[in-house]
Amino acid sequence: MNAGRGVPGPHLLSGLRILDLGTMVAGPVACTLFADFGAEVIKVEVPKRGDTVRDLGPFVDGKCLYWSVEARNKKSVTLDLRVPEGKELLLQLIAQADAVVENFRPGTLEKWGLGYDVMKARNPKLVMLRISGFGQTGPYRERAGYDRIALAFGGLMGITGYADRPPVRIGTSIADYQSAILGAFSLMMAIYHRDMHGGEGQEIDLAMYESIIRFTEVLVPAYDRMGTVRERRGNKHFAAAPGEHFKTSDGRYLILTISADAGFQRLATVMGRDDWLADPRLATHEKRWEHVDELNAALAAWIEAEPVDELCRKLDEGKLAYSFIYSIEDIMKDPHYQARGTIASVPDDKIGPVRMAGVIPKFSATPEQAIACAPDLGQHNNEVYGGLLGLTPERIAELSKAGVL
Repeated sequence: MNAGRGVPGPHLLSGLRILDLGTMVAGPVACTLFADFGAEVIKVEVPKRGDTVRDLGPFVDGKCLYWSVEARNKKSVTLDLRVPEGKELLLQLIAQADAVVENFRPGTLEKWGLGYDVMKARNPKLVMLRISGFGQTGPYRERAGYDRIALAFGGLMGITGYADRPPVRIGTSIADYQSAILGAFSLMMAIYHRDMHGGEGQEIDLAMYESIIRFTEVLVPAYDRMGTVRERRGNKHFAAAPGEHFKTSDGRYLILTISADAGFQRLATVMGRDDWLADPRLATHEKRWEHVDELNAALAAWIEAEPVDELCRKLDEGKLAYSFIYSIEDIMKDPHYQARGTIASVPDDKIGPVRMAGVIPKFSATPEQAIACAPDLGQHNNEVYGGLLGLTPERIAELSKAGVL
């Protein structure tokens, strides 16, 4: 076990200490996922300026709501890693940490004399997660990369949208968030291997584009074995026939997709389409896909003609999967979100409570951690440098005046 552990506690990851050297989204959110379940996450920020996310907005009374979400449950310290005093303080922190996460452009930490070899010399058990646009190796390693670049290079943006229009970006930073999830998972695996199997610390190399290509269904093998180049199909998907975004009688949009034969049979029954059940052209999903436009047109007409309450009753009666396409206003009012506590209210002394997505998922045998608001820049300098490293208040003040902190 790592001698540098934090204090054990009641939460799933109590006792783990993670240093967050990242900026923006992918690396820091991987750390937020650890912080949500009790790990001590120390966010290391540039003195005076802080993480870039602090400046992005939207703002309420000068506080960035983006920062409120993705820096929750963390401690903030300031440190200039480019100067010798800052480098030495970071190595002292690393000696007492389980893991460090960074998402600089490859070679940046090495340029500052803080490559993994230097860190591991100070703490042989250290696990280091490195997230970058194109990875630590390969001909494009030095290219800058961020969410939209990864979506494009990873193949997802090219198949998103309609065939007669330019490719479309997904509505949130999905490459950043997929990289954060995969990064947190890989970090947890490395820690498990170290602690349960006597392994050493190790370096994890995660490219953001790889977090996209890994989750592109059969895009690669379909091209490899069949020469299929998937094109943009709008809201149609090869595994859903029928399947589309259908307009309802009250002007909303409803998603309904059918893949399994049993589901199609239940749909035909609630629609009163016995002819579909008897039609050999529609007996299997493969055959139905050949007639997807015809099926979608008939389903669209039926959905728009039905009163919404009656439509929902019939779909529920047929045990069919469907959902209205929600706006954030719909989400905040929906009783299911409220019943499950999916949206949490996080106290903030400066701007009052902020509602945001809560800690997900929920566990039956461990208590859910109360969410602490995102820290001010350098808020925990005294606690971390004084309590953890033993620096005196006078030394902390001296380093702060010199711009190291």
